[in-house]
Amino acid sequence: MSDIVTIRAKGQLTLPLGVRNAAHIKEGDPLEVELTPEGILLRPKKLIDADQAWFWTPEWQAGEREASADIEAGRTEQHDSPEAFLSSLAEE
Repeated sequence: MSDIVTIRAKGQLTLPLGVRNAAHIKEGDPLEVELTPEGILLRPKKLIDADQAWFWTPEWQAGEREASADIEAGRTEQHDSPEAFLSSLAEE
């Protein structure tokens, strides 16, 4: 994919829609800019809110993968009420 863009006032440029869609870039997203021997590299940088950073720790993500595997393999139980859930815990 090759497009030509124009630098505007204050160094602004508009990334073509196809590039933005392919890179999942939305208005306000930060981009890292790096000067390389080949030219200028723009790299999307998705920032994680500090309140949500725990979800992206390796330990939590390992637990998410384990839970997904259990769900896919049918190693889960569904309860119709909070009482039924608590009752199943008391049985163990």
